[in-house]
Amino acid sequence: MDEDWQGDLERWLAPYLKGLGNKTRRRMCPAYIAGLIGPGDRKSIQPMAARSDAISYDRLHHFIGAGLWDSAPLEATLWDQADKLVGGNEAWLIIDDTALPKKGKASVGVAPQYATALGKNANCQTLVSVTLASGAVPLMLSLRLFLPESWTSDIARMDKAGVPACFQEYRTKPEIAIEEIDRVIAAGVRFGCVLADAGYGLSAPFRQALSTRGLCWAVGIPRHQKVYPADVQLIFPVAGRGRPRVRHVPDVKSMAAQAMLEGAKWRQLGWRKGTKGRLTARFAAMRVRIADGAPQRIGSAGAQHMPGEEAWLVGEHRSNGERKYYLSNLPADTPIRALAGAIKARWICEQAHQQLKEELGLDHFEGRSWTGLHRHALMTMMAYAFLQSRRLAQAGRKKKSPRSASPTHPASSAPSHP
Repeated sequence: MDEDWQGDLERWLAPYLKGLGNKTRRRMCPAYIAGLIGPGDRKSIQPMAARSDAISYDRLHHFIGAGLWDSAPLEATLWDQADKLVGGNEAWLIIDDTALPKKGKASVGVAPQYATALGKNANCQTLVSVTLASGAVPLMLSLRLFLPESWTSDIARMDKAGVPACFQEYRTKPEIAIEEIDRVIAAGVRFGCVLADAGYGLSAPFRQALSTRGLCWAVGIPRHQKVYPADVQLIFPVAGRGRPRVRHVPDVKSMAAQAMLEGAKWRQLGWRKGTKGRLTARFAAMRVRIADGAPQRIGSAGAQHMPGEEAWLVGEHRSNGERKYYLSNLPADTPIRALAGAIKARWICEQAHQQLKEELGLDHFEGRSWTGLHRHALMTMMAYAFLQSRRLAQAGRKKKSPRSASPTHPASSAPSHP
């Protein structure tokens, strides 16, 4: 990075600083973000303060952990800038979560829980993330802490960690994600399609909540997710004895997604260039009805879910033998190449998580409070947005064609989206 980045940062932060009011806070915010971006392996408060002559540890610690300021205006500015940089009908809104490994049990939300990045259970905090992305350019909008039941069942523990009353009720990760999506929509952030992995896609209420809001979505599912053929019919079977049926039932049984695609036609498709050449896999897609309607007893089969929304069922066979399955409510005339492109666009949020941790110290925060953790996360997202804005501006200057994308409208990197 060139030496003038700190001057650029001060100019870029001007809209954020208006929302902080107090003169000291307007100095601490740029100092904290400069500490996250600058040199040094550790991005917790003490080493950041030690590397700077301009700020003291006490003031920086107070700013993040105890200062009386509202983060909402800063978040609103971040979302507005993210929308200007990559928002639009061809942008993706990607839902995921990321784990912050922690020792002990005093830090807010820390508990033994599954960490996707580690592939195992670990003592950690889990943040539900919302990323706005266009092509290879992600902007992180939200990182919100998931509280396990070991926390939400202990009011005194939550009070000690400063968890606001409105967040003390237990919420699943999909429920947190829907709340964050609603906030993003209310703020006017533009996007075309919601993406999520199977940790969210297996939740019928999550998928149904997206559809209820009129959103397009493409989500991972487990291979045993039940579906019906798209042409399933609801019939009133004639009862051999006893009272006649008063409720209709499907004329065929539901089956696992994996079994539904066994006889499908598979095609080799590529979606982007990787470090070792173009990434490809075999895909198949067919229209189905998702078995996530109201449960109903169906003869000897017992309680079964009735046919729900019509959607695309997509399968992916990877070169390493791994098989993945997805559902999407994208239109019925969507080409399979576009379905594959939507599904594989989710990778960019994992890259963003990695960069926020490795380069900006997202997982270096050593405080224990709800407020401190979320303020630190907000600062890392602002730092990340600043770096992305510089990247886009530099890319815009390098392009010679007058029709190339401007720094605030990187259309050349927008995904191919139906």
